[in-house]
Amino acid sequence: MVAGETFKDCADCPEMVVIPAGSFDMGSNGGDDNEKPVHRVTIAGNFALGKTEVTQGQWQQIMGNNPSRYSKCGDNCPVEMVSWEDAQEFIQRLSEKTGRQYRLPSEAEWEYACRAGGAHLYCGGDNPDSVSWYGGMAIPAGNSGKTTNPVATRQPNAFGLYDMSGNVWEWVEDSYHENYNGAPVDGSAWQGDGELRVPRGGSWSFLQRAAKRGGSESSFRFGTIGFRLARMLP
Repeated sequence: MVAGETFKDCADCPEMVVIPAGSFDMGSNGGDDNEKPVHRVTIAGNFALGKTEVTQGQWQQIMGNNPSRYSKCGDNCPVEMVSWEDAQEFIQRLSEKTGRQYRLPSEAEWEYACRAGGAHLYCGGDNPDSVSWYGGMAIPAGNSGKTTNPVATRQPNAFGLYDMSGNVWEWVEDSYHENYNGAPVDGSAWQGDGELRVPRGGSWSFLQRAAKRGGSESSFRFGTIGFRLARMLP
C-alpha cells in the first residue's frame, strides 16, 4: 500500500489511511514541562491510522452496545465513555473479526500524524474553527455546543485525517511519563510501570495544541475521551 491510500478491512470497519514513514521533532520547548525536551523521532515504515475517531456506530457493530454519554449525537459521532482498557477489548475483537493486527497508535505516531509534516499550532492548521470541534466548557467558548459532533465535518490535515484536534481526546498506547527524557526515538510506544496512559488531541470541551499531552488511569471513562485505531501493514 502507498502513502495516502485509504482502505477498509470490512464493510463496517473504520476507514484507514496509509501514513508515510518519516521523521519529525516531537514535543514543544515552549509548552508544558511534560512536552520537553523536543526530540527527533524517525518512523521507519508506513503504518495505517484511522481516518476518523472510532464512531458510536462502529463501536456498536463490534461490541453490541453504546456507552456514549452523547449517544443522541448519532452513529457518526465519536464513541466516548470508553477507557484505555475498553479500547483494547474493541481492538482485540476487531482484530479477531478481520484477521488483521489493529492496535492503538503510539504517542509518537499520533503526534507525527497530527503534524503531518507541518508546524501548525493545531492538527491541520492554526485556525481551530477550521479543523476542530472545541471549547464548549472553556474560554474561548469555541464551536462545539458543549457536545461531541459528527466526525469528518471539519477540514482534514495534510495526511487526510479528521478531528485529530478536538471532538474527543484519543487514547494512545503509551504509559504516561512526566517528560520526554529517555523517550524512544523510533516511534515505538513508551511503556512503563505506572497506571497512567496517555490521551492526546483535546476534545469538544477544551482547545489543545498539537503538542499537548496528559495522563489518565487506564480504567478512566469520561464523555470527552475516545480513540482512533492504528493498524500494522505488511
